[in-house]
Amino acid sequence: MTRVTCQVSSRRRRKRLLKRAKGFVGDRKNHIRLTKDALMKADAFSYAHRKKRKGDFRRLWIMRISVAAKVNGISYSKLIDAFKKSGYAINRKMLSDLAIQDPQAFSTLASQAKQALV
Repeated sequence: MTRVTCQVSSRRRRKRLLKRAKGFVGDRKNHIRLTKDALMKADAFSYAHRKKRKGDFRRLWIMRISVAAKVNGISYSKLIDAFKKSGYAINRKMLSDLAIQDPQAFSTLASQAKQALV
């Protein structure tokens, strides 16, 4: 009776791992055991950082809005407060984009927000 090795499937499995580890440094790219560990860690970081990226972008948008608001003579917190009180349904991503792409429109919104506070 012949010995079964499952050679084709095991080689395919190893090749798949090594292909994903392309670009890794040192033995992590060409030794199966080290590659498995490196890929597990990379996947964990990838998942966590996908979640973290959303907060990073929100911080960036807030920073941009804050600078644009200060240029127009109002603080970020007062601007957001005025938008909430006046019922504007515009999110931080759109405000940030407006501050960069169309500063004139942003200054119009900021002046309306200043009037709402008075």
